[in-house]
Amino acid sequence: MAHTFTNLLTHIIFSTINRMPTLEPDLKQRLFPYMGGIFRELDATALLINGPTDHVHILAVLPAKLAPAEIIGKVKSNSSGWVHKTFPTRQTFSWQVGYAALGVSPSQKQTVLDYIANQEEHHRKILFKEEFIAFLKKHGIEYDEKYLWE
Repeated sequence: MAHTFTNLLTHIIFSTINRMPTLEPDLKQRLFPYMGGIFRELDATALLINGPTDHVHILAVLPAKLAPAEIIGKVKSNSSGWVHKTFPTRQTFSWQVGYAALGVSPSQKQTVLDYIANQEEHHRKILFKEEFIAFLKKHGIEYDEKYLWE
């Protein structure tokens, strides 16, 4: 086949280090668009980035030429470096080591977008830890809770 055709719609979730509530509104309004730019530079498209103070949800279309681990690693490292340069008082800002990358059916795209858009409201009812474990279970991902929160 002469061309490669993909639609790698992916729901990405990762938290701040130790789930510290460091994503204040003033930071998010600048950080999330910056992260979107990193996705664009990697030939990916972040359709929506949002989250409460301790984690982010991203719905993205990923390119076939890069592994999700490479894309997410670059987004996390470049964005935390940008925070350190742009906000000198936030030198301790960091992302957790791991992440979840969950495939999304095109028929569920709007549902996931709505879910991500309403993160602040959603997390008035459920903690990140409960939400994350629920996602892992829903997607049939095995995990050892001993290593889940490193």
